[in-house]
Amino acid sequence: MSQAAYIEQNKDRFLQELFDLLRIPSISADSAFAGDVRKCAESVASHLRSAGADNVSIEETAGHPIVYGEKMINPDWPTVLIYGHYDVQPSAPDELWTTPAFEPTVRDGKIYARGAADDKGQFFMHVKAFETMMKTESLCCNVKFMIEGEEEVGSGNLGPFCVNNREKLKADVILISDTSMVANDVPSIDVGLRGLSYVEVEVTGPNRDLHSGVYGGAVANPINALCSMIASMHDDNRHITIPGFYNDVLETSAADREAMSHIPFDIEEYTKDLNVNDVYGEKGFSTIERTGIRPTLDVNGIWGGYTGEGSKTVLPSKAYAKISMRLVPNQSSEAITNLFKNHFESIAPPGIKVEVRPHHGGEPVLTPTDSIAYKAAAAAMKDTFGKDPIPTRGGGSIPIVALFEKELKTKVVLMGFGLDSDALHSPNEHYGIFNYFKGIETIPRFFHHFAELNKS
Repeated sequence: MSQAAYIEQNKDRFLQELFDLLRIPSISADSAFAGDVRKCAESVASHLRSAGADNVSIEETAGHPIVYGEKMINPDWPTVLIYGHYDVQPSAPDELWTTPAFEPTVRDGKIYARGAADDKGQFFMHVKAFETMMKTESLCCNVKFMIEGEEEVGSGNLGPFCVNNREKLKADVILISDTSMVANDVPSIDVGLRGLSYVEVEVTGPNRDLHSGVYGGAVANPINALCSMIASMHDDNRHITIPGFYNDVLETSAADREAMSHIPFDIEEYTKDLNVNDVYGEKGFSTIERTGIRPTLDVNGIWGGYTGEGSKTVLPSKAYAKISMRLVPNQSSEAITNLFKNHFESIAPPGIKVEVRPHHGGEPVLTPTDSIAYKAAAAAMKDTFGKDPIPTRGGGSIPIVALFEKELKTKVVLMGFGLDSDALHSPNEHYGIFNYFKGIETIPRFFHHFAELNKS
């Protein structure tokens, strides 16, 4: 039986099995869901065994477990290591979901559920593609799976696991589907990702909440101070004002910027999808450049004082914010975190104390386009989409890519099948049924081309 016939014959089952996985609320950030995270790991392990993997195990870490499996057939064959993550972001605010976050629903050819695109739908394509190759006796590379449960909280235990299992994880390439394409009719492959520095700040004024009539105007208000401090970190051109922030930025060449200008992008469609009347960002750069090759600083959350129903005339003791900075090649997450900390503390007004607490970070990466692995991915996409994929720069961060290159000495190919409009991390996250099956169809073609090119 051909691969296409096997996929068609099992199409409904492939969907239902994904739906079952999506029903498990594997929220790694909330300890209340620890049991569900483990249940999801066990489900992933079961699917790997059913697909034909050997030596499937649930590897314990100091946090959530990592699922491992492999199929080692021929020592002369190249080995592909598949990475993905089964944990998901919290679903809140749940009231903004049209249908429940953990009850997958199909509308307009899309699967709506938390984790549908990030990353259950995408890593599960690899499980089903592997099953297809096994059942049709067409597997032509050795394969290993490493599916973790902490990506959404920084992959803190993945590094030690890689260090302690270098031989076990040895491979010729690491294949990841946790990124997006330009469009369903415009295939693309991410060749760069931004890094990340994520911090939480705490601003303290008086030692207790105060009556805003008795003390207002006489004592510094932490919320007012926090807002002013945050606002000061961009100038009128949306340049970040932290001293030294741009010192290590690797400037993109004029030729690369020219190539990026030809990536299909409809500004009217973009603004309409987001329901905004214009784009906004650093002066002198296009939207695609702002989200791919330039660093950013954004407030992800801000709170303090009284936010309940009705009024409470209070001058708060504390205010808080969570801030993320996306980084570009040559910037270091540790260095940027330190620059932010020193600057933020230095601009605190009199009567205000500041504490900066670093959370997780990750390094920016660029991957080569002249490698055998990239050429195999490009050829696979051309086979199934009918056109060459465009190399693009992703705006998001996958910190483990730099980790893999450092600890496993293995290059990564980012062959994602999602879309930027899939509402990742937001209410009503979704993943196209077209994309899910296009991935299952394309991944075996990658194996084929990777094996053939390694013979050359």
